[in-house]
Amino acid sequence: MGSSAPDWIVDHIVLDSLLFTRLLPSTAQCILDLGSGAGVPGIPLKIVLEPASFTLLEARAKRVSFLLTVVRELALPKCEIVNDRVERITAARAASFDAVVMRCAGNPTEFTDAALRVLKPAGIIVAAGPPSQRSTPSGKWSEIDGPLGRRLFWVLRKP
Repeated sequence: MGSSAPDWIVDHIVLDSLLFTRLLPSTAQCILDLGSGAGVPGIPLKIVLEPASFTLLEARAKRVSFLLTVVRELALPKCEIVNDRVERITAARAASFDAVVMRCAGNPTEFTDAALRVLKPAGIIVAAGPPSQRSTPSGKWSEIDGPLGRRLFWVLRKP
């Protein structure tokens, strides 16, 4: 459940998105926000990781329109918006990204195969997970302390 109250947005959207920085390697310079939606976590991460290039991948046209407006209004350099699904970009974007980030309400491994295809060797997938750990065939769960308590992340490194 969301809110439009500024304090709630800062705590639950912005600060929550910045927790990804604790798991992303400092060498990640090309990052894919898979299923970007309203630009979370991609937009807050792009603001604080300014030198990195970001691709915000979103399948829904209305959200893509919103993302294009946000990127333009904030004048975010090296921030590309792609209106597509990850399964359809894997051939064209194979081994293109140092990291893939995403927020997941369900099973974070749902997009693992496609995400691994677009990752460079030694790349990393970081997914903000559901409220509790789920059994996964690969990757590991990490708990990060945030302003609202512990937050669960699923992390998988590509060999």
